[in-house]
Amino acid sequence: MTETPEAPRPAQTFAEAEDALLSRWPETRLEPSLDRIEAFTELLGDPQRAYPVIHLTGTNGKTSTSRMIDALLRGLDLRTGRFTSPHVEKMSERISIDGEPLSDDDFVRAFNDVAPYTHLVDADQDHPLSFFETVVGMAYAAFADAPVDVAVVEVGMGGSWDATNVADGAVAVVTPVAMDHAQYLGDTPAAIAAEKAGIIKPGAVVVLAEQSAEVAEVLLRRASEVGATVAREGTEFGVVSRTAAVGGQVVSLQGLRARYDDLFLPLYGAHQAQNAAVALAAVEAFVGGEDPIDAEIVSAVFAEVTSPGRLEVIRRSPTIVLDAAHNPHGAAAVAEALDDSFAFAPLVGVVGVMGDKDAAGLLEAFEPHFEHLVITQNSTSRAMRAERLAEIAEGIYGEDRVTVVPRLAEAIDVAAGIAEQGGADAISSGAVLVTGSVVTVGEARRLLGGPR
Repeated sequence: MTETPEAPRPAQTFAEAEDALLSRWPETRLEPSLDRIEAFTELLGDPQRAYPVIHLTGTNGKTSTSRMIDALLRGLDLRTGRFTSPHVEKMSERISIDGEPLSDDDFVRAFNDVAPYTHLVDADQDHPLSFFETVVGMAYAAFADAPVDVAVVEVGMGGSWDATNVADGAVAVVTPVAMDHAQYLGDTPAAIAAEKAGIIKPGAVVVLAEQSAEVAEVLLRRASEVGATVAREGTEFGVVSRTAAVGGQVVSLQGLRARYDDLFLPLYGAHQAQNAAVALAAVEAFVGGEDPIDAEIVSAVFAEVTSPGRLEVIRRSPTIVLDAAHNPHGAAAVAEALDDSFAFAPLVGVVGVMGDKDAAGLLEAFEPHFEHLVITQNSTSRAMRAERLAEIAEGIYGEDRVTVVPRLAEAIDVAAGIAEQGGADAISSGAVLVTGSVVTVGEARRLLGGPR
């Protein structure tokens, strides 16, 4: 008879719960299987089946879109749970109820509720539960315990083998698909799309952001195979118009049920207008029926949406902007938004990336926009060394436009000094953009005292 392993000691503080989670397999160590998470959620009573789910995948825009979906649902008086990853500053950001991250006490409680079952799964599987699988289990259990009316769930990576995929989304949302995580998901957009298509389940409504032809073909084929209904940006819904405005933009959106005009969106860039259109369509699909959502509710909700670390102006004099772009597709969208919404001269980049990213592609996307580049690194072991990133940057920008400052705090100070030497008037003044990684942006946000 096999002896049952001793259950772990309950966490007493947030730090203890965080340490216990971080001691597990990291998010970067992957073994493509749903066996562990299925065993885990079964022990927890399959909490992910206690409420309907809106499931999101894609390469960029997932977190912004999920925050907008969450806000719209709450505007309709629904109680929401939201799971997103990675976090910007604090681990508890990943699990939100009614738009607010779990408090420290609630996070500890959520961890302790599932911790007794983790060792049972570990003992019965070839590999232990990972950090990500454990947090997914925590989120699903916390949502059932709340209870929520609907959960908005963002995949961690891919789709088919992502731990969140033990849930069957009533609505599956696919934001723009591009190259990222190629070593895990595939080396072509079509291969990556095939992995992401795994969240499209029988009978679901699929809300597709505008995609390349090869990606769209993969996603539409999957939808047809499982009998899912499809709503496509540019056909069934989309952005009708957008105009840059102080503090964001004014957009008109065609939804699935109606057109919604003159909506103020306090976020910058065409990509955020696209995210808003996708979010609106997802909520319309979830609510169903023939009646449109009250236009006043849509207007009021969008006017208050936030997306920390996404073209977020965190400080003035000089202006410091944070954006978590970490791949060429995301960098290109941010670069377009900078041209569209700001008149910074000079614009100084502070860039720190992860070691497994397409650093050259990201730097090339920003090259026409950065007058000078300060290369740095974040504090994690996964960060690309500043010296290595500088070698790549100098091949693109030239040595005269690149400064290497490994410590992030000092890099921001150096960049701010360069920016302050720029334009003297308010219309054309120097600014700093900190970018390259969610981790880099999160650490910068803490250093600069960003709002919680």
